[in-house]
Amino acid sequence: MNNYKKAGVDIAAGDLASKLAYKNASKTLSSRRGMIGQAIIAEGGFAGLIDMKDFYLVQCDDGIGTKIQIAEKIDKFNTLGYDLLAMVADDAVCLGAETISISNTIDTNKIDTKIINEMMQGLAEACIEQKVIIPGGEIAELGNSLTGNIWNATALGILEKDKIVTGKEIQVGDKIIALKENGFRSNGFSLVRYILEHNFGKNVYTKMSPFGKIWGEILLEPSRVYSSEVLNILGRFGEKRKIMIKGICHITGGGIANNFKRILKKKGLGAHFNNLFSPAEMIIEIQKIGNISEREAYKTWNMGNGMMLVVAPQDVEKILDRFQLAAKLVGEITNDDSISIRSCGADPQDIIF
Repeated sequence: MNNYKKAGVDIAAGDLASKLAYKNASKTLSSRRGMIGQAIIAEGGFAGLIDMKDFYLVQCDDGIGTKIQIAEKIDKFNTLGYDLLAMVADDAVCLGAETISISNTIDTNKIDTKIINEMMQGLAEACIEQKVIIPGGEIAELGNSLTGNIWNATALGILEKDKIVTGKEIQVGDKIIALKENGFRSNGFSLVRYILEHNFGKNVYTKMSPFGKIWGEILLEPSRVYSSEVLNILGRFGEKRKIMIKGICHITGGGIANNFKRILKKKGLGAHFNNLFSPAEMIIEIQKIGNISEREAYKTWNMGNGMMLVVAPQDVEKILDRFQLAAKLVGEITNDDSISIRSCGADPQDIIF
């Protein structure tokens, strides 16, 4: 069986690095105690909270990772902006925040104006759709330090103090709604590339897939940006809360289980997923080609489920009726301190994390 580590990504090392980074970053948090801009510590949160007296400022950072290497292979960069915005805006909305701006940094070995223009056109299009501005950014030409391009971003959001989504009110019996995702979003591409290049060679992205497009085009399916849809339910800044959502989870690197655990604040809580969206046929095909187990697939990729909402049972239908995106009831909160998943991949089975 292949796995993420064989593709060059050590999840355990990454988790340790994140803990070490947070340990050092947390040393700075007391420096503004009692001042405007005081940090609010929210363990396991998808974004950082800053106290601005009358409201919270929410900040988060991410990038599109090695998905950009596929864009370089087929010279197609116009969809990556959706991935970049999704990675940060959909983290911020997990706290209930409305993203108002995004800044970005493009590191490149050599500036290509055509590539930069396509990337920024796509980002502008995504931001206009989500009502987000781009007040600034940076393009750094780094020569031999890189062999291609790296694209990262910082998002800033705003949030009323009485509308924060913490996960603290989640209890046994609450229901879980998933929002559908067709592709890999912008996570787990080191494993995707390892599988395809190992089996079909470095030029696989220009070759025809079984799905009517070349592999590169189908893999560059842009991430869905869920932020505005969720805000239409929560209420944007200045609007009253419309429906109570107890917890919001963005399914990024680490799959469903690792990310969902981050919003379960009470000890002893778990979740049972028995009606998840099935991943796209393209994902299942890559899983089969790479001989990836169900456990590894669900530990690495979103497998068709890009975001999760935890709500009271009586609010399920009201919320589902409001979504324009595909959404459905997929599970519930349990008291068994584990995440159990009825998988829908290449080899459906019950998995416990």
